[in-house]
Amino acid sequence: MCTGKCAKCIAVVLYPLALISIICNILLFFPDWDSKYAQNDDAGKERLTPEVKFMGGLLGGGIMVLVPAIHIHLTSKAGCCANRCGMFLSIGFALLGCCGALYSLSVAAVGLSRGPVCRTLLGGWTRPFDNNGTYLSEPDLWNLVCLEPKNVVEFNVALFATLLATACLELGLCGFQMVNGLFGCLCGTCRGKEDE
Repeated sequence: MCTGKCAKCIAVVLYPLALISIICNILLFFPDWDSKYAQNDDAGKERLTPEVKFMGGLLGGGIMVLVPAIHIHLTSKAGCCANRCGMFLSIGFALLGCCGALYSLSVAAVGLSRGPVCRTLLGGWTRPFDNNGTYLSEPDLWNLVCLEPKNVVEFNVALFATLLATACLELGLCGFQMVNGLFGCLCGTCRGKEDE
């Protein structure tokens, strides 16, 4: 497959992945589909998982991948000198995408391992599962320990796991585009007028 077509395929796959990351991060602000948890309580205690506010999915897996995806998509078009300059620039943009995906991946991994903030049996808001992710193998305890927001553990696990998976895919695709961009820089995009 020629480097121009490969770049276009990579960009087309990165678009929905970036959108999924943005949506997942926004949804994490509304556990139990309620906005009241995004606000601090009367004592100033956080009722939202801190990793949500790091916005790994919105900034890292979303915007920092969406911008390179647009440029990578544009480099797939034919240009002067077989668009070698565009393919060279796509290496830098793909590196930016890798950095964004790594940020999203690390925030999601920390969010998964530390668990959500919730109101426990003792009535306080805390992170009862902050034990390096061992709570993931004990789903029977989730609703017994976390009383509010309802089903917050399942909610966080599903969304952080989705962010983790999309970040891994984004990282792989952006890394592959760096190699593709290098070959495109050396050999051109091999896109002719018949592709326009």
